[in-house]
Amino acid sequence: MAEQKRILLVCGMGMSSGFLATSARKAAKKLGQDYKIEARSETEATSFLSSIDGLLIGPHYAQKLPAFREAASKFNVPVDVIPEEIYGTLDGRGLVGFINDSLLAQ
Repeated sequence: MAEQKRILLVCGMGMSSGFLATSARKAAKKLGQDYKIEARSETEATSFLSSIDGLLIGPHYAQKLPAFREAASKFNVPVDVIPEEIYGTLDGRGLVGFINDSLLAQ
């Protein structure tokens, strides 16, 4: 059995990403993906880098992508921006697909 992957979603206060994380956890379970998907605020993100397999930031933080990638590179953690259409509709299934196809493929 594959090892569980821990994915952290980040937005301003962790509220919107929290709703998306809940939706994505349900979708991952239905799809048979062993993902632990959690949400935190932007200010907490760096304290989790040593314990996650991927970091996704809200589209409104896209300008901070280089800084997040620099911080995460020390831990070999891939970082990407959640697509607006997934974030805006809280599309958990779409997020799981994005994790599979983009984030963990880095």
